[in-house]
Amino acid sequence: MATMPSTRAGTDAELLSTVDAESTVREVNGVRLHVVAAGDENDPLVVLLHGFPEFWYGWHHQLEPLVEAGYRVLVPDQRGYNLSEKPEALRAYRISECTRDIARLIATEGRDSARVVGHDWGGMVAWDLALRYPSAVDRLAIVNAPHPTVYRQHLLSDPEQLRRSWYAAAIQLPWLPELAFGAADFRLLERALRETAAPGTFTDAELDRYRRAWARPNALTGMLDWYRAAARAPSPPPRERVDAPTTIVWGEDDAALTPSLAVDSDQRCRRSRLELLPETSHWVQHERPTRLTELLLEAFENGA
Repeated sequence: MATMPSTRAGTDAELLSTVDAESTVREVNGVRLHVVAAGDENDPLVVLLHGFPEFWYGWHHQLEPLVEAGYRVLVPDQRGYNLSEKPEALRAYRISECTRDIARLIATEGRDSARVVGHDWGGMVAWDLALRYPSAVDRLAIVNAPHPTVYRQHLLSDPEQLRRSWYAAAIQLPWLPELAFGAADFRLLERALRETAAPGTFTDAELDRYRRAWARPNALTGMLDWYRAAARAPSPPPRERVDAPTTIVWGEDDAALTPSLAVDSDQRCRRSRLELLPETSHWVQHERPTRLTELLLEAFENGA
């Protein structure tokens, strides 16, 4: 483990002013991940996994209250994002590789398992981790991310979900998505956040931090290659039933994912709780931070 040098300030742990956290580099699964770590090293471990187009900072509302509640918290930039390594090979972004990163990350803390929380693509990694490495997940919490089998089934059977997923097909094109997303100081990515969230959810200062993360060399390609690898090099998990106690929190006004995905995903869990949040978009951790933290703490203490 290594501490990030101060010259990398701008999108590292120095963004946090109210909690004692540090930026570290973890060598896992053949890549270097930037990981923000906070809390006593002896406390129960929580891993928070971001999705597209965020970076570790997407969990800043939850980090401090989780530490105050007595947890050790790790928040990585997933491979391809922000300060983490960005492999060139498309197959390096297969979900199985991204999941192995997190299994190895948990091991860097000297732990066999953790409470794992994921949103969006981070949620897809969290599902896959619970299915591929079930002993590594003590408790599972999912925020607006469907169970992988359920998502595939809905794409084939639900025209509305297929319509909402059109952008994933457009991302399959080479270089053009990078050009489009990077144009005019990342205006398209900024709009993707502002226009799919409640008004005022993302401040100008926060969006500037996101732009700095997106501007990292090769970051756009790394971020988009998650979508490309999912389509071109799928790696389905070895089982479908989740054994770990699971909490699914779902903003019902998600522009990209239908609420029926949450209902059907809940049925793939042996022991679960489904919390549907009305008048809440895809960006639950930003729009309903206090409620989400409450649900996470309940899940960590009591199980689903």
